[in-house]
Amino acid sequence: MKEIEFDLKNNPFYNFLSSRYSMSARLNVEKMWNYSKENDLSFFTLSLAALINSLNEIPEMRRRIVNGKVIEYDYLDAVCPIMDEDSGIYKEMRVKAPQRFDEILDWHDYVQEHERKILNGTEDAFEVKTTERDELNIANFSCIPWVDFDSITNCTASSNQIQPLITWGKVNEDYEMTVAITVSHIFVNGRELAYFYQFAQDNFNNLF
Repeated sequence: MKEIEFDLKNNPFYNFLSSRYSMSARLNVEKMWNYSKENDLSFFTLSLAALINSLNEIPEMRRRIVNGKVIEYDYLDAVCPIMDEDSGIYKEMRVKAPQRFDEILDWHDYVQEHERKILNGTEDAFEVKTTERDELNIANFSCIPWVDFDSITNCTASSNQIQPLITWGKVNEDYEMTVAITVSHIFVNGRELAYFYQFAQDNFNNLF
């Protein structure tokens, strides 16, 4: 990470009641959906890769406020809930960014194994207080695969929370899937959101 010059004091959104805002848009995921089914791969895991990659392409998404200073991380890892379907118990896992692997299939297998070990108790789940997460090089990802939703709201831990929250839903019969993202207006404007969706669509089309 590195400290960058950024005028927080005069940022128009820094002292808002909340600087958080959200956007939802549909992506076409037909190519990745078919690839995952044909090759016995996890569509959830591949979707996670596409969305992490897209977020990490945008410097503004990687910025945080630490001790009153603006820093920019080199990359963000993903934190996401996983569920034991038999017990209905949720846990969280933190996974390394795909950029840290030479091959995307190696990353896919690493995530699958990490998830399996957390759910069977042989590895620890991710546990960090909500108030402490905003200073880490992480973003929160969550999938609601049972609902083809149009938009969604997210919880806000604090008015100046920075960490991006990304949620994606069920793939419909037209191979469209809603991806929602919540960000801080302190760093992220509409242009960066447009870049995120542009990169995401490219990743869903060309991850392999």
